[in-house]
Amino acid sequence: MTIQPVTPDPSISEDLLAAGRRAYELDRAHVFHSWGAQRTLSPMTVVKTEDSYVWDGQGHRLIDFSSQLINTNIGHSHPKVVEAIQQQAATIATINPSHVNDVRSEAARLVAELAPGDLNHVFFTNAGADAVEHAARMARLHTGRPKILSAYRAYHGGTELAFNLTADPRRDAVDKAAAGVAHFMPSYPYRSYFHATTEQEETERALEHLEQTILLEGPRSIAAVILETVPGTAGIYVPPAGYLEGVRELTRKHGILFIADEVMVGFGRTGEWFAVNHWGVEPDLMTFAKGVNSGYVPLGGVAISDAVFESFATTAYPGGLTYSGHPLACAAAVATITAMKDEGMVENSARLGREIIGPRLREMQAAHPSVGDVRGLGAFWAVELVKDRATKEPMAAYGGSSPEMNELVAECKRLGLLPFQNMNRIHVAPPLNTPDDVVRHGLDILDQALSVTDGYVS
Repeated sequence: MTIQPVTPDPSISEDLLAAGRRAYELDRAHVFHSWGAQRTLSPMTVVKTEDSYVWDGQGHRLIDFSSQLINTNIGHSHPKVVEAIQQQAATIATINPSHVNDVRSEAARLVAELAPGDLNHVFFTNAGADAVEHAARMARLHTGRPKILSAYRAYHGGTELAFNLTADPRRDAVDKAAAGVAHFMPSYPYRSYFHATTEQEETERALEHLEQTILLEGPRSIAAVILETVPGTAGIYVPPAGYLEGVRELTRKHGILFIADEVMVGFGRTGEWFAVNHWGVEPDLMTFAKGVNSGYVPLGGVAISDAVFESFATTAYPGGLTYSGHPLACAAAVATITAMKDEGMVENSARLGREIIGPRLREMQAAHPSVGDVRGLGAFWAVELVKDRATKEPMAAYGGSSPEMNELVAECKRLGLLPFQNMNRIHVAPPLNTPDDVVRHGLDILDQALSVTDGYVS
């Protein structure tokens, strides 16, 4: 059945649409947007959000297949979280982070309870980037070493050190080649940097490369290796069997800390509370943000092992934030984690990937010549688009977009789907509680829209 273009939702009032038009005018006059040349932008106006949907400035209802920036894990306007924020605002809306408050204590307890290993201590930040900054600082102070190793094709945040640790083209214009940062090639089976032809070869060669990098950089100069457990905007390339375990063993062998960046994949996104659980890996430090409270109020943090904690047990940690553990954010976190538990969202994420998203995307791969690869876990999948399957020529060059990809995104929106696009990929990442029929309809739209990129296959 052919899906017809979405039409304006009659439940959206003219007053709401008028407010949206006014918001757009003010936005273009005064708002400075991230990741864009300001005069070339025409951002989409959103006038309403609810559950797994957003409504644009024309009143079109779109399935949110990106969970915004892969953070609204429980969907929009979840009533339990909204109520928790409202109640908290009426009691303690904000407080000096040096003071104890009940929701921060409970949020820390919940994170520590869910975290792997002995990550029993939590330092709250405002977002993922400053969580990475503080994790790196803790690692350096704990070990007395200056260097942090991170992988290419990774994203760790937009602040100074986090951006240097990031190794994708977005950092190029401002990268200062910061001292104390070194990069290594990641394990990426579809586009193997090690000419591997099997998963086993990819794991073995990637680990050999990492150890050589460690030896050449000097193990006694390296404080930590940081990895996105499953890289997010870099491509959702799931580590092959044995790779993550091997990285953890190499860090132990050389006395280096392992920092797991779970900012995007934490809190159920991959079908486990934390993605490291898929491989039984226990990091020394773990960063989180996004899904911890579904993005309702900015919050991030670092989960800290007992050993690292001891470095600051009697020596002051030189760092802090005015809004560390903000009561509204922590109330949202407590309510979000509780709702996820009560409603079985993590288990549902695993089921969606296993029974609906994964099988359907593999069908699309077989049916569409522009689909080079599909991969993912839980409610976290990538569709990699190519112009030629044999050569794997991407539908957009590394570091940019293309008219072909822009046309595909426009067709998705026209049919009622809001996708996440990065370079030559569409990421499928709906809220973890999206109803099955809505997920299937979103996949139907993507399936139909892929005829656009099929037309550009050589």
